[in-house]
Amino acid sequence: MFLNHLALINYKNFGSQTFDFDTKINCFVGSNGVGKTNVLDAIYHLSFGKSYFNPVATQNIKHGTDFFVVEGDFTKNERSEKIICSLKKGMQKVIKRNGKTYDRLSDHIGFLPLVIISPADRDLIIEGSETRRKFIDGVISQSDKSYLQTLIKYNKILSQRNALLKFFAANHTFNMETLAVYNEQLARYGTPIYEKRVAFMKPFIEIFKEQYRIISGGNEEVTLTYESKLSSENLYKLLETNLEKDRALQYTGTGIHKDDLSFEIAGHPIKKFGSQGQQKSFLIALKFAQFHFIKELSKTTPILLLDDIFDKLDEDRVGHIIALVDNENFGQLFISDTHAERTENVVKKIHQSYKIFKL
Repeated sequence: MFLNHLALINYKNFGSQTFDFDTKINCFVGSNGVGKTNVLDAIYHLSFGKSYFNPVATQNIKHGTDFFVVEGDFTKNERSEKIICSLKKGMQKVIKRNGKTYDRLSDHIGFLPLVIISPADRDLIIEGSETRRKFIDGVISQSDKSYLQTLIKYNKILSQRNALLKFFAANHTFNMETLAVYNEQLARYGTPIYEKRVAFMKPFIEIFKEQYRIISGGNEEVTLTYESKLSSENLYKLLETNLEKDRALQYTGTGIHKDDLSFEIAGHPIKKFGSQGQQKSFLIALKFAQFHFIKELSKTTPILLLDDIFDKLDEDRVGHIIALVDNENFGQLFISDTHAERTENVVKKIHQSYKIFKL
C-alpha cells in the first residue's frame, strides 16, 4: 500500500499545498516551524481520522479560516482509493472513501494501516498508564474490528457506572442490584479485552525484543511486561471486592481501564535509568514491533512515518535503523528532519528510490 498524492487545504500552517510522492522514501526537510511534522500528521489523519499530535480537532484548522480538508490518493491491493477527511467549525468531522461517507469514524480504522514514530512517543515512557493502554488498544484495533467496538462499549458502561457511584454519594443512597447490572456488563466486555491483550502481548514482546536487539547492537537487556489485576482474579469478583473503595472514591478503581505496561532496561525502569538514546531506541523498537505485528495480521504493509527519528541517536544506532528499513519488509516511508544533508546521507544508504521535499 502506498500514498501517491496528498492535498491540503487550511490544514495547520498550510493554506493550499499538494505533494506527489515516491512509492518508497519521501523526506521533508527544513527548519523548525515550517510544517514538516504537519505533513506527516495529515497523512496520519487520513488513516485514523484524527491528529496524532493535537486531540482538539478544530485546532488543526488554519488560523483565520473555518474548515480544513485533507485528501489522499492511495493504491491498496492494486486498487485506487481516495480518502478525504474534512472538518468545518461547528460541524462533525467527515471521512469519505471513494466519495462515500462513513457512518462511524471507527469503521475506517485499520483500512489504511500506518505506524508513526515521533518525539511525542516519549509520552509512552513518562506519562501515566492511559497513554500505554492507548498504544496497546491502537495496535490491536488496526487489525481487529470487534476489539475496538467492545472497547467502546466497555468505556460507555464504565462511564455510566462512575456516574451512578457519584449519584449514590450525592444523594446518600445505594442500590446494589442496579450496580450489579453494571458489574456484569463490565465483566462481559472487559474479559474478552483482557484476553485479547494477553494474546497480543505474547508474540509482540518477542518481536519487540528482537527489534531492540538489532537497534542497540545486542548490548542491552530490555523487558516489556503487561500488568493487569485480571491475571489473578476475574473482573466481576474484582469489582465486588473493590466495592467499598469505589463508593468512597466515586470511581471504578479496578478493571481493564487500569492495566499498564512496564518498560525496563537491565531490570530497572527505563524512565529513571535509561539514557535518552536508550529510551528512544526502546520506543523505536516498540513501533517497529507494532509495524511487523500489523503487517502480519492485516496482510498489508503499513505506511511508516518517521518524525525527527535520527535526533539524539548515535551513528551506530542510526546505522542499525537504516539496516532495518533497507529491505523488502518495509513499504513506503515518510521522514522529517531539520538537517537536509543528514537526511540525504541517510536515505542514500537505503538502496531505494526517494524524493526530498524542502519546506
